[in-house]
Amino acid sequence: MSRRTAFLQTERRAEPAGTAGKAVCTLSEVFAGTVGDAGAAGFVLSQLPGGTAPVLWIQDRLSRRETGRPYLPGLGMSRPLLLMEISRPADVLAAAEEGLRCKALSAVVAEIMGDPPALDFTATKRLAFRAEAAGLPCWLIRHGGTADLSAARDRWRVASLPSLPLADDPGAPGDPRWRVELFRSRSRQPGLWMAHHDRAAHRLDLVPAVPDGAEAAAGRPAGQFAAG
Repeated sequence: MSRRTAFLQTERRAEPAGTAGKAVCTLSEVFAGTVGDAGAAGFVLSQLPGGTAPVLWIQDRLSRRETGRPYLPGLGMSRPLLLMEISRPADVLAAAEEGLRCKALSAVVAEIMGDPPALDFTATKRLAFRAEAAGLPCWLIRHGGTADLSAARDRWRVASLPSLPLADDPGAPGDPRWRVELFRSRSRQPGLWMAHHDRAAHRLDLVPAVPDGAEAAAGRPAGQFAAG
């Protein structure tokens, strides 16, 4: 706490669905702020459950091209990551559903670009039911997608923010931060936060978003939390 500003001392350990270490075994949907912004993937990585069981991560071809591969060692995590690249979104959804049948996994993540016809309410309902029946968290990352009708229990919008500085080298990037909005949930209160992933503790800290004036008073540029 000594490394944080007075503003950050006002943080609370809010726990919207999927907070790191308390993974929710259902379908959660995350919309990236802009196409190519890897913040949504980073946010999901920060909320993977603890343990050593592997994570199945599936990407359609366009998502892989725009955002690249996830890299768990960069977060200090040594668990196996099973990567799949599939061309058709329909096959991504089918692979995710099959992955949720595997009890050896700790989570299933699927990335899809745009609004393919295969990604309809029925497809999300199947994923939600399968995740809940298997007791596994399933994350659906949307790049350039529209928040149409969905059976996802929690729906997020995530945009990248400048990372925190390192204590030993203020010019180097530190822990990642995001602007996160839980805009729909069946079990939690929607809200808007600045999220900070403490990689050493694998903990997600959430600070309620505040007006620009308070941000500037805390020594941050005004408008830092503005929507991307």
